[in-house]
Amino acid sequence: MYNKYIFINNNRKKKQKELEEKKKLEDSQISFDMLIPKEEKNTKKQYLCQKNNNCLTSKKGKNLNGFVDDYVLVDIETTGLSPIADDIIEIGAIKVKNNEMVEQYNELININRNLSPFITNLTGITDEMLKSGKMPKVVFEEFVDFVGDNVIIGHNVNFDLGFLCDKCKKYLNYNLNNDYIDTLYLARRLVPGSINYKLGTLAKLFNISYEGAHRGLKDVEITYEVYNRLRKIK
Repeated sequence: MYNKYIFINNNRKKKQKELEEKKKLEDSQISFDMLIPKEEKNTKKQYLCQKNNNCLTSKKGKNLNGFVDDYVLVDIETTGLSPIADDIIEIGAIKVKNNEMVEQYNELININRNLSPFITNLTGITDEMLKSGKMPKVVFEEFVDFVGDNVIIGHNVNFDLGFLCDKCKKYLNYNLNNDYIDTLYLARRLVPGSINYKLGTLAKLFNISYEGAHRGLKDVEITYEVYNRLRKIK
């Protein structure tokens, strides 16, 4: 009986920990600047450094904070919150011309590590799925080619840029410095009465389907709809 109690109690603690991790990931509003150590903020140097102390440097593009007709929507799925310690496992992107979706890019990335149960539960992505994905260098080469010099748009896009700038520098020695627009900040300005500004909350507010979220391409499609709803009320 005592052992049974310990088993049940441990399961409850495990589930509670998973819920706390999920909330932390979903609620995180990490800005690119927040990822820069304090000692480097004053000099505007990038935080991007490898363990071998060979610093990676990348210049960030400008935050346009408005509405454009030609752009690339981007969303990534990752193994965690740190651009340095964690990996991108999926990139979803849609190219938009004259505010119409014209092309899409979606790839899983074959990383040399196993996913945590939490990430698999959140995204639906498994280790087996990643084994059939492309190698990181190939994916980032394709992604950079797909984006070109277009404006990048995403929801809480500073989080995505933190990872993408790091990985493009790491694998390609390329500075991803496209100008960008964050629908999160646009929503905070244009929808002041919202209870929060998560993508799911805004999707519900604008009556946009959220089914299939937490996958790169689906989140990009939702962001496209949110961006255009915000355009109408600007």
